[in-house]
Amino acid sequence: MDELPEYAERVLAVAELIPAGRVMTYGDVAEWLEEGGPRQVGRVMALYGGAVPWWRVVRADGLLLPGHERDALAHYRAEGTPLREPGRSAGGRMPRIAMARARWDGGGDVTPHT
Repeated sequence: MDELPEYAERVLAVAELIPAGRVMTYGDVAEWLEEGGPRQVGRVMALYGGAVPWWRVVRADGLLLPGHERDALAHYRAEGTPLREPGRSAGGRMPRIAMARARWDGGGDVTPHT
C-alpha cells in the first residue's frame, strides 16, 4: 500500500479526534492544522477519508455530503448529532446538521449540545 501524504495523515488524524455527536467543518480542520484550506481538506477526505469517521467533517452550511446523505444520516442519528429537521414544505428533503450545537472547536467539551 502506498504511503499517505503527510498532510493527508494530519487531516485524517484530526477527523479521528472529533467526538461522536460533534462535527468540524472542512475549514475548521484546516484552521486547526494551520495549513491548507477547506478545499484541500475536502480533497483529502474524498480520497482517503473512508477509514475514519468522515461524516464528522462537514460543510459549513450543515448540508449532508451529496451522494452519502443516507449513510451520514444513519451515523448522525446513532451518535446523537444535533440535526435540524426539514420543515413540512421541504418535500422530503434531508435534515441539516444543527451547526451551532454540533460544531466542535477541538476543546475539552466532547458532549453533544442538545
